[in-house]
Amino acid sequence: MSYLPDLEGLAMFAKVAEERSFAGAAREFDLSVATVSRAVARLEERLGGRLFNRTSRRLALTEFGASLLDRASRMLREAEELEAAAREQAAQPRGLVRLAVPMTFGIKWVAPLLPEFLERYPDIAVDLHLSDAQVDLIGEGFDAAVRIALLPDSSLVARKLCSVSRFLVASPTYLRLNGKPKNPGDLNRHDCVGYAYRSQNDTWKLVDRKGNEELVKPRGRLRVTNIEASIPLLLAGKAVGELPEFIASEYLKRGELQEILPGWSQATGGLYFVTPTLRSRPAKTEALGNFLAEKLSEPEWRWHPKRPVQRSR
Repeated sequence: MSYLPDLEGLAMFAKVAEERSFAGAAREFDLSVATVSRAVARLEERLGGRLFNRTSRRLALTEFGASLLDRASRMLREAEELEAAAREQAAQPRGLVRLAVPMTFGIKWVAPLLPEFLERYPDIAVDLHLSDAQVDLIGEGFDAAVRIALLPDSSLVARKLCSVSRFLVASPTYLRLNGKPKNPGDLNRHDCVGYAYRSQNDTWKLVDRKGNEELVKPRGRLRVTNIEASIPLLLAGKAVGELPEFIASEYLKRGELQEILPGWSQATGGLYFVTPTLRSRPAKTEALGNFLAEKLSEPEWRWHPKRPVQRSR
């Protein structure tokens, strides 16, 4: 059976020998003399031999201790150098950032920003993971993620970059042929595109200005795992769909799609930069979060920015 080496004991042994006293080593490590003494005694018992001869006035290496000192001292120096290098790397924006982003948002709004980010931070590399499926940041080893949601409570640290509205839309052709819905219940008679990764089990929760609430379960012949895949069907005048603002705005501006049920709204979600923890977030991750906040806090995709929206309750 293998055992983990007593690295702490070896480091304290090397420091005691360097300082020629237990008290000196304790001061260097900011520990009590008793703690250092116990660590060396534990190491001696583990190794099966005395490392020091101790008297009231003198501390001297035994022959056994002298045979181990060079390698123990080298180990201590290498560990100190390793920690110093790690602290410097954590303090300076450098290294690889593994970032998970929803696919369409990543392609349209994150990837175009990366040339400027990489030029600004030449010592940072980015591994951009594009998927609409929500990844496990900790379990899958990601440094950060961009999420668009009504973010639930979790152990993750979320920094809100901006709000993101959602719109129910259809093409002018569809509305001319099928009529414009006047209330949420009318949607039950329409072909609606579903989205597999939508929260709330793919349910549209609509609230009017008086606070009346309606739940609509979209039914139709197409369900997608990437919301942009619904665009061809919507433009062809074959269905009603729900689109986030960062996709819907360009089609609404050009008149290719129209908002339906404007008197009803859904809870406004947010664009979040999410990390596993705030306490040990390295400089490379902090730099990327600050950069995305700078670029996306006032996004170009806004549509009717003063339009009333229903806040989540």
